[in-house]
Amino acid sequence: MIIITELDIWRAANLLIRQHGSEAELVAARRADLMLERGDPDGERVWLQIRRAIIEFAALPGTPPH
Repeated sequence: MIIITELDIWRAANLLIRQHGSEAELVAARRADLMLERGDPDGERVWLQIRRAIIEFAALPGTPPH
């Protein structure tokens, strides 16, 4: 089992947003799918958490729309 802190999830989400902008959520979803295809449920779970964090970032007040 992979242990990733909540802070690491938020950092990864922020990095994906910086790298991929409005496509960040889609990138995280694709990576989660890739982990599922590879039979890596822990990896899939981490990427789904990152995707959730990206969605939450977008919902913060003052965040520009994608």
